[in-house]
Amino acid sequence: MANTKHEKLFTEFPPVPTEKWEEVITADLKGADYERKLVWRTGEGFNVRPYYRAENLEGIRFLGSQAGEFPYVRGTRSHNRWRVHQTIEVKCPKEANAEALKLLNSGVDSLGFSIAKEEFSAADLDQLLAEIHIPAVELTFCGAHTGRIAELVIDKLEKEGNASEAHVAFAIDPIVKGLSQKGDFCSPNGEKCFAKISSLIERTREYKHIRIVTVSAGIFANAGSTIVEELAFALAAGNDYMARLTDAGLSANIAARKLRFSFAVTSNYFLEIAKFRAARMLWANIVKAYNPEKECAGKMMIHARTADWNQTVYDPYVNMLRGTTEAMSAAIGGVHSLEVTPFDAAFESPTEFSKRIARNVELLLKHESHFDQVVDPAGGSYYVENLTQSIAAEAWKLFLEIEEKGGYTAAYKAGWIKERIEASAAAKDKAIATRRQILLGANQYPNFTEVAGQEISEEAVTRKTAEGNTLAPYRGAMAFEAMRLHVDRSGKQPKAFMLTCGSLAMARARAQFSCNFFACAGIRVQDNTFFKSVEEGVKAALESKAEIVVVCASDDDYAEVAPKVKELLGGKAILVVAGAPACTPELEAQGITNFINVKSNVLETLKFYLKEMGI
Repeated sequence: MANTKHEKLFTEFPPVPTEKWEEVITADLKGADYERKLVWRTGEGFNVRPYYRAENLEGIRFLGSQAGEFPYVRGTRSHNRWRVHQTIEVKCPKEANAEALKLLNSGVDSLGFSIAKEEFSAADLDQLLAEIHIPAVELTFCGAHTGRIAELVIDKLEKEGNASEAHVAFAIDPIVKGLSQKGDFCSPNGEKCFAKISSLIERTREYKHIRIVTVSAGIFANAGSTIVEELAFALAAGNDYMARLTDAGLSANIAARKLRFSFAVTSNYFLEIAKFRAARMLWANIVKAYNPEKECAGKMMIHARTADWNQTVYDPYVNMLRGTTEAMSAAIGGVHSLEVTPFDAAFESPTEFSKRIARNVELLLKHESHFDQVVDPAGGSYYVENLTQSIAAEAWKLFLEIEEKGGYTAAYKAGWIKERIEASAAAKDKAIATRRQILLGANQYPNFTEVAGQEISEEAVTRKTAEGNTLAPYRGAMAFEAMRLHVDRSGKQPKAFMLTCGSLAMARARAQFSCNFFACAGIRVQDNTFFKSVEEGVKAALESKAEIVVVCASDDDYAEVAPKVKELLGGKAILVVAGAPACTPELEAQGITNFINVKSNVLETLKFYLKEMGI
């Protein structure tokens, strides 16, 4: 009976072929260019179609595998129970231990210890891990002397008989972190470091859950790379480790099992989901080329941390929303562990409140949204499967290009990696300056009344210059933030007045656009519903003592309205026309030269007006 109903339903709603969809779309476009209007050219180097259908899955070779099966596109495990990670800065081992115990009672099951202390001893380690049941929690150690700390940790685990049960990772990474911070690693120090890694791996070969090396891929993303670049560079660095370790006499099976990858996850929601799926597949194939004893050696262990790059210091609570969507991408993408960056990390030492909200994002996704109860929920999606294929293809192409240059280390030393990342960062900066890429609260929809508090320092919004062949992390909003902070600390309160006249609908739309435009620089805006005459508007503008007057009307009104406003203002304020009217040449001939519109470079335009006002 049920089948009959289904058959009847299908006859009432017959399948519509792609050609029919395309005919309707073409008709609706009314002659507009299909590719320009509907096809998205990503920053990753490939196109995204406006829709996908079952036929778009044809030719995708990795379809059909299940979670836990090679090439692990759908996950390395048959479940999706990721670990909730939070990092503790270890200045005093006793205080760090107290914080760790508190976190373990707050839902965290993966602890990161960032140890800056120069003379960190075995006694300090005992104090740091006091009352922590090591087999029940995952531990990660990072800092300046992680190699030495790794020996202390392993000594402790072996002494207490926990080594075979412990889940421990060390952020030892001379290839990515070392090169990015120093530009080069020189012999004998570099080779000495790899000898140390080999000895630590040899010592822990029987301990399945201890990872010695962490490939710090997040460094690329936080320096401005694309998603494809972050993935390709991570794979190339991982391959360098595999080559060095196997050349040193370690088996591929053991070497691969001692590597861990740490990625950043940005707000590019679907592309990030696809990135993690593609990463597992590509890494599995790289490891397979080393002929490991067991295929499962190619299972990629992925840690993810929400990106620093797109955090903002103005309107900082928006960072909570960014962290939430980024955490969703990582959870759906199937990571091993995840850390959500506290929303205030960009401008102060995170508070108890911000750290609690950060971990609660993950706990909510687990316990209320049940993301951990579904493995690879994006699997089978026409869109996500195609994104996975596209990212994998582009990342593999870039990986092979790096290999042709002698591998990651050689390519980095030659300056090629840095050049690629800087080019991508420059493209992103331009997109932010022109609002093709939006950072809420920074270059679009700012909080009009917000003034930077004392917790925001100039250093927090100043982009550092990378010295030599190193990579410097930065945030995309910094240029706008530095400009706005300068205004906030200038002791002045510049104002822009919206002179709305002519066509009511266009006047209101352009006033809203202009308010958002000028508020991005911390310029106070005075919006007005509508003025019945130009005279009334100019009178109110002069009474407001605004340094900038923005005339907001329709294109057809400007030829008459703008010159009149200019005459009545008498040079007592900077006149700006909102829009790009056809009469622009005529207005310019009359001395009206300031225009703002959707094609403006918002950053440079605002800097110009601030300079004109002497700020």
